[in-house]
Amino acid sequence: MEKLLIIDDSEEIRKQLKWGLGKDYQVFLAGDVDEGLSLFRKHRPPVVTLDLGLPPDADGATEGLRCLGEILKENFRTKVIMVTGNEERENALKAIEIGAYDFYQKPIELAEIKVILRRAFHLSVLEEENRRLQKSAVQGLPAMAGMFGQCRQMQQVFNTVRKVASADVPVLVLGESGTGKELVARAIHAESLRRDASFVPINCGAIPENLLESELFGHEKGAFTGAQARIQGKVEFAHKGTLFLDEIGELPPPLQVKLLRFLQDHTIQRVGGRDTIEVDARIVAATNINMEQAIGKGDFREDLFYRIGVITINLPPLRERGEDVLLLSNLFLHRYAEEYGRSVKSFSGEAQQALRAYDWPGNVRELENKIKRAVILAEKNQIEPGDLGLGISDGAVVRAGEFNFDGLTLKDARDLVERDIVLSTLNREGGNIAKTAEILGISRPTLYDLLKKHNLQGAAGK
Repeated sequence: MEKLLIIDDSEEIRKQLKWGLGKDYQVFLAGDVDEGLSLFRKHRPPVVTLDLGLPPDADGATEGLRCLGEILKENFRTKVIMVTGNEERENALKAIEIGAYDFYQKPIELAEIKVILRRAFHLSVLEEENRRLQKSAVQGLPAMAGMFGQCRQMQQVFNTVRKVASADVPVLVLGESGTGKELVARAIHAESLRRDASFVPINCGAIPENLLESELFGHEKGAFTGAQARIQGKVEFAHKGTLFLDEIGELPPPLQVKLLRFLQDHTIQRVGGRDTIEVDARIVAATNINMEQAIGKGDFREDLFYRIGVITINLPPLRERGEDVLLLSNLFLHRYAEEYGRSVKSFSGEAQQALRAYDWPGNVRELENKIKRAVILAEKNQIEPGDLGLGISDGAVVRAGEFNFDGLTLKDARDLVERDIVLSTLNREGGNIAKTAEILGISRPTLYDLLKKHNLQGAAGK
């Protein structure tokens, strides 16, 4: 039997509703806010009738609205029906704005309130069924270790991961910032025979060069000032497992030599040590730089490139993944609506158009951040373009209209608009790289890549 909570300070009304509804529902009764919230937390009813005027403010609405807010904070899906007096219509409408499902004016007519309750319970059941179907749909999507994608490029990535996972050879994952390179590395580990051992990630570009060697290979006590004990490095921690070297293109030349030696003979020496240590770890590396250019400039060893890139996986940027943009947007929408207790359910047609039109320089990472932001800020049940903060609202559309796209390919047109957005934001922020990257919703390395791509380095400040 479905659960119904009735919160009303009138004992007569409570008895009337208990008598009239007890055959249809499992009814719980409360006469004030504290008792009502206690019963709600204990029984979690999907529908609540709530008197707007409750003690100690029986003639006002403060307690009723407070109770409404607490119930929705506990479970925003609860259908709360406000019961009001004839003079309380304004406060009832305020309750609807806060999130109440409906309101009913006294005196209570059982036949009428039964209709409202049946509709509320029916909607609650439908929403629960919809959530279940959405969860099943997500579980049925083409996916691997947290990655989702229906486009041809991602299907190729999934197939390659399955093939190479058990081969136990080094893998190099190439792709722009935010495309999910670490997810690919984790998928390879999860599908491999090493899945029960450790997956050890390290970002080669985030650790100062003078500390990176110790982080990778460990050090002996007294090897340098502050080395008060023997410390194992990431390579040793990955023994029997997988070592993920993110941003390997940033690895300094001296460490490239040591890494090459490890790949050749599977042994290391800690900093300040003489003992040779055998380590059985699989290497998966990733970078967003052009490795051919780095080799040509002498920034990266060619022999190391061939060692780490026995198998190479190229991740497509989000702008080339077609309808995956909407697929991922809906996944993030439902994930963060659930996490933050928001009633946002979908994207408006205009928001979907904006998602498709945007170039996503920060790729999936940027998309996730934008959807999270939109879920938190949205004032309606649907996300609108303004909630997304994409910088392609009305003003940007007008600005794009100033271009002459005749004879341009779609890629060239996108590049033109991308360059304009980056340059205008950079100029507006006085060349401030950190602020520009924050506004565009991308990382600083991604912004530097865009500046280099569009030859805008001169527009950036320090």
